[in-house]
Amino acid sequence: MRFAAFLSQNEVEQVHEASLEILKHVGVLVRNPNARDIFAKHGCEINSENNVVKFSHRVVNTYRQAFVPTFSFKGRDPKFDLTIPNDRPVIVTASSAPNVIDPESGEERRATSADIANIAFLVNELSGYDVFSISTLADDAPQGQFSLARFYPGLKNCLKPVRSNTPNMEELLQVLELGTLIAGSEDAYRERPLINHHCCPVVSPLTMDKEITAELIYLCEERLPVYCTIAPNAGMTAPMSLLGTLAIGNAEFLALSVLMQMVHSGTPLIYAVLSTAADMRTGSYAPGGIETGMLQMAHSQMARFYNVPSGGYVGLTSAHLNDAQSGYETGMSAAAALLGGADMFNMGGLLSSLLTFDFAKAVIDNEIALMLKRIHRGLEFSVENLSLGLIADVGPGGSYMEEADTFERMRTTAVLPQIATRDMRGTWEEKGKPDAHTRALAEAKRILIHDNPAVFSSDVDAKIRQRFKNLVEGKAGWHV
Repeated sequence: MRFAAFLSQNEVEQVHEASLEILKHVGVLVRNPNARDIFAKHGCEINSENNVVKFSHRVVNTYRQAFVPTFSFKGRDPKFDLTIPNDRPVIVTASSAPNVIDPESGEERRATSADIANIAFLVNELSGYDVFSISTLADDAPQGQFSLARFYPGLKNCLKPVRSNTPNMEELLQVLELGTLIAGSEDAYRERPLINHHCCPVVSPLTMDKEITAELIYLCEERLPVYCTIAPNAGMTAPMSLLGTLAIGNAEFLALSVLMQMVHSGTPLIYAVLSTAADMRTGSYAPGGIETGMLQMAHSQMARFYNVPSGGYVGLTSAHLNDAQSGYETGMSAAAALLGGADMFNMGGLLSSLLTFDFAKAVIDNEIALMLKRIHRGLEFSVENLSLGLIADVGPGGSYMEEADTFERMRTTAVLPQIATRDMRGTWEEKGKPDAHTRALAEAKRILIHDNPAVFSSDVDAKIRQRFKNLVEGKAGWHV
């Protein structure tokens, strides 16, 4: 598949050179002392008064050579394992919203661990999704179990790869212990690490956090799967210029990726971004803007220059309802990113600028995901698919409806949506004139009233609950 591109090869190289200049002359404020020591040991310049690290061109280009071209996600069931870019497009739910639209009342409320269990079950059953990035926080988390109250119901109810983050080392170690209990032993877990870690060590502009950077270093040292997202916001934490935002975001990506290779050469990574442009009329965060898709296209072009997988948060919306705004913001930027060569899409289920999960939107976004995958398949050029013999057999004025070739291809050539209506208007009216949101919510409830085949065995669950007292129930299912 050929990719749409904003930049010529010469312009890509100029962006790379601009990022090198930023790292050499401006540098990165590194709040983690261990990271500063690692940078110093490997040839960076450290200002001990302000903790700014500067990178020579030689250092960056040396550690760039260790970048690897693929990244793999593993699930509880190996049949759901994925590697990008080979398995692109990989569709991931968007994550970590504090709120949820209650599917009964339709009102926004704080999300709970039960919501996470239900979302995990839903994602497990929706074929457009490949990875469950834990969509919400859990307001009912017991003291000291903020992350366990998210990972436990997520992993318990989904066989696909599960991805999320932890706020500190203590909770990271708890989650890794949970993974070991699920796998059966530490050796089994290391052979198939079924938790996919994500973190955001960089706070734009050009600052590396203390706690999250410590987690990144640990995971790289232990050779466990982890990747990072950079999130410059044009007009607020990056220049009010898409090219300037690209340059500073690219510099942040390079700084993080160089650190990962300094810790362990050959550590897999993803060039993952949530680059946006603020609405400067109010200062509002605007991830649904088309600029998010445009910036993802540009970052993906830079990723190809570095020969690494790319993707991130795209297909987002600032809308508060499943309305036309939600649909066109999600669809426009996701399609742009696909055509621009992104491999991974964090795009499922969130409204209100990433603050609120909606079950119906997750089902609608699943349909968008299936459309993206169909675009990626393309026209599937072959002599056979030109259908010249069939066209000759049917001839002028004939019908293809009863041809065996039509029967064989009818379920695979076109996406057959469950949510989008294709009824004649009269039939639609007879059904009560349901809109897309109504149909999608009904589909979510239809899935969730059934037993979940993905749940842990009783033995595994007992071991987990014995180790972690007062753990949330983590049970999925719609109670009617």
